[in-house]
Amino acid sequence: MENQQDQKSEQRFAKFISTITQPPLVSIPTFAIINYFLLGFNNSILVTLICFIFGAFLPVLTSLTLIKKMKIDLDITDRSKRTLPLILAVCSYIIGFFVLYALSAPALTSALMFVYFSNTVLILLINFSWKISIHAMGVAGPTAALIYLFGIPGVIFGLIIPLVMWSRVKLGKHTPYQVLAGAVLGLVLTGVQLYYIVPWV
Repeated sequence: MENQQDQKSEQRFAKFISTITQPPLVSIPTFAIINYFLLGFNNSILVTLICFIFGAFLPVLTSLTLIKKMKIDLDITDRSKRTLPLILAVCSYIIGFFVLYALSAPALTSALMFVYFSNTVLILLINFSWKISIHAMGVAGPTAALIYLFGIPGVIFGLIIPLVMWSRVKLGKHTPYQVLAGAVLGLVLTGVQLYYIVPWV
């Protein structure tokens, strides 16, 4: 009886972690922290609002609309159903990048929005044959950005990566290899891209 209750508690906790670490939701505090640090509170409001609109609001809105229309679960467990939501997210991110660039937003902010675009394109391509963990990649990427900005202290944000990986496996949404691949690709690709893109932007 206790084992069943423990299992249910773990499932509820895993679902909670999985819900609050949806990639678009994770982008909100990430961009807010970066913009506040680089611009200060008053000067960061407009830029952060733009990041919220194109990095979170529009991707979430379009995904929820499609989920309701296609009558599928929030996690879009069926890999074949992920294509259109990912394409719409890609469009939102690239438009967001151009808007930020046009407004002379901080280089790191614009570069990170571009990374959201490029990483999502990669996810889209991988998704045609394999179900890589978008959650793991969506947490690892922002971690790389905060490490880029703050150095070692940015690693603190990355402490949630193992928890996110565990939650996705616990819920049966991914295999250990899928979450590991997402985390590694998110960290490495984001770090490399920021290293080259930030000076250019």
